[in-house]
Amino acid sequence: MNATTQALHYIYDPLCGWCYGAAPLVAAARKVLPVQAHGGGMMAGPSRRQVDAGLRNYVMPHDRRIAQMTGQTFGDNYFNGLLTDTSAVFDSAPPIAAVLAMQALKGNDAGLDMLAVIQLAHYRDGLRISDESTLVALAQKLGADADAFTQALHKIEEEELARHIEASRELLNYVGGRGFPTFVLQRGDTLEVLDVGMWLGRPEEWAQFLQQETRGDTAGNAGSPIAQCDIDGGNCN
Repeated sequence: MNATTQALHYIYDPLCGWCYGAAPLVAAARKVLPVQAHGGGMMAGPSRRQVDAGLRNYVMPHDRRIAQMTGQTFGDNYFNGLLTDTSAVFDSAPPIAAVLAMQALKGNDAGLDMLAVIQLAHYRDGLRISDESTLVALAQKLGADADAFTQALHKIEEEELARHIEASRELLNYVGGRGFPTFVLQRGDTLEVLDVGMWLGRPEEWAQFLQQETRGDTAGNAGSPIAQCDIDGGNCN
């Protein structure tokens, strides 16, 4: 690591409700310092889930709690549409690949923009974010060419996605993180996990905290732990 590097590493999953709850914190942090997203594959591979009554009954109380604590919108098309559609499959791999594809085409900020619209599409609009057609449409809304994005998406899925998810999990383990979301502040060669629970629903104050941290004006992390989703299967606390 470069001794002068400052960045916020964001270890996330697109199907993690608490990550959606923390989305305003990500947006606020981007105005203060570079943010690097690391997709963890919570519901990828053998952990992907087809929607059924058990999944719906598990996630809905958590989602309502997230909405209450953060002010984030969970739409009717999500609660009473997607979560009742037993033909839908929750698979983290395609949306993570889409974030990486947009990043490859248009840069890091575009990848973060893609993550934000993916989360809104899922939790607010009740769209199938594991379907390629949905991801292509979202990329087009961000100005990407459909063919170029599709080619980049397939390349990522074939050549990079598995390594990216593995590296994200290695980073999570290295810093002692417990699940998604995990925020890690990098200052030169130092990595510090930030407990962001107290900042949920308070993005402006969170941004001020980060400004102080990056200037070295504080004595360290003064936050509180955020509820998280486990790395496999999405069990939340």
